[in-house]
Amino acid sequence: MKKIFILTGEPSGDKLASKVIKEFKKDNSEIEYLSVGGENLEALGIKSIYDLKEITYIGFTNVIKNIFKINKKINETVKAIKDFNPDILFTVDSPDFTLRVAERVKKQEPKIKTIHYVAPQVWVWREGRVKKIKNYIDHILLLFNFEKPYFDKENMSNEFVVSEIEVLMPILLDFIKLMNKNYQDFIYIFHSTKQHYDLIQSYVKSQNISNCEIISDDKIKSHTLKKSVFAVAKSGTVSLEICKSKVPSIILYKMNFLNYLIVRSLIKVKFANIINIAAGKEVIPELLQSKCNPKDLFKSVSSFIDDPNKIKEQVEKTQSILNTFKTDISSSILASRALSKYL
Repeated sequence: MKKIFILTGEPSGDKLASKVIKEFKKDNSEIEYLSVGGENLEALGIKSIYDLKEITYIGFTNVIKNIFKINKKINETVKAIKDFNPDILFTVDSPDFTLRVAERVKKQEPKIKTIHYVAPQVWVWREGRVKKIKNYIDHILLLFNFEKPYFDKENMSNEFVVSEIEVLMPILLDFIKLMNKNYQDFIYIFHSTKQHYDLIQSYVKSQNISNCEIISDDKIKSHTLKKSVFAVAKSGTVSLEICKSKVPSIILYKMNFLNYLIVRSLIKVKFANIINIAAGKEVIPELLQSKCNPKDLFKSVSSFIDDPNKIKEQVEKTQSILNTFKTDISSSILASRALSKYL
């Protein structure tokens, strides 16, 4: 059985790590985990080798004062990781602690793959630190696009993981401005994860748009969606949720042009949305790449807002397609049976 050790250093890292592992577990069930984590990882059934409070109270920024406590805890953690012998050491944020542990683990057990999530702020201080980090971190996950050049420069394996927000938010906000010029009675609600709430909030505040709200609570998101008159969504499983709520919608997506060419060469289906793929035609408009811009988005949405019959027609078609997806047995049971065949 494959093993992953998850190393966090504070509650925010525990929360961030739990979101990643929750998604990871959907496609990877036969994995053994151990961690230095808190209540969020614990809720996923992942044991921590000690209480997270044992390191958060020490204060790693005050190195001189706590040097002996820090070294003792680092050594204890390194030993626990080596004893667990994971395939992957997944470190999250808190670089003063997590990266020190990763460095020692990699030196003693080079076969363990190390992946770090949330880059240290190399653009603010110690830019040369990247040269050192790449010696013991195999891959680093970045939250911001401007971080990438620092790691590319040193040929360090890296990946930018919140590009959708960076690309789509400016388009969506300009679209809202166009809507506000032509319609006076709409409120625009962004459905966000708690992890990305602050980033989305910063975009909205920068544009000074008063009729925008951001919701991250799942229960409120579900309730709000059902009360919505229209939805603009990126391509993905969220589109099915929108259709199940009988809300008319438009799909949009945009990526780096080179990446788009690669994706198009690999994917043989004509559409990006599952509903359209099932229908064999565009039931839900798809604004992809060059069409994913404020003006085309406004034109498409307003054509629905101004024509109730067009809205009714789309909802009826999506419900008909959704009915073809249904079976008498739950999808989770069918999926588990499929997995069992390969064990």
